[in-house]
Amino acid sequence: MTTDPNRVGAPEAPPAAPEPQAPGAVYQAGLEAGELRYQHCGGCAAAVFPPRVLCPDCGSTDLAWRTSAGAGTVYSTTVVRGRDGAHNVALIDLDEGFRMMSRVEGGDPAAAAIGDRVGFMTVRQDGAAVAVFGKPVEGDVR
Repeated sequence: MTTDPNRVGAPEAPPAAPEPQAPGAVYQAGLEAGELRYQHCGGCAAAVFPPRVLCPDCGSTDLAWRTSAGAGTVYSTTVVRGRDGAHNVALIDLDEGFRMMSRVEGGDPAAAAIGDRVGFMTVRQDGAAVAVFGKPVEGDVR
């Protein structure tokens, strides 16, 4: 049996790969930073939202994070009335090609209308940042 004089102890293990973050955690971290993040599929070029581990269109795992400019159009809206007042629930079509459920802030909840141009912002709710939309100032739509 021969020994290598340059070898000391056991071989070093390769560095551990970083732990992947759950898609929901990456999305929430973006909201905390004031960003609306979504995924883009490298397999079929689809915009993917809500965040997930596989593309719902082609099944690819080649999903890269992107940051939305935050401009969109109200696709649908309704007003929910309760003991604490009223708020709207809206589906927003973002210019990057995905749709998300949110609400349109600022004024009368019934004022949000299908076709309105809106812009992304975050508000604090129950201690966490949440995505909401507001009507942009005229000429301020990205």
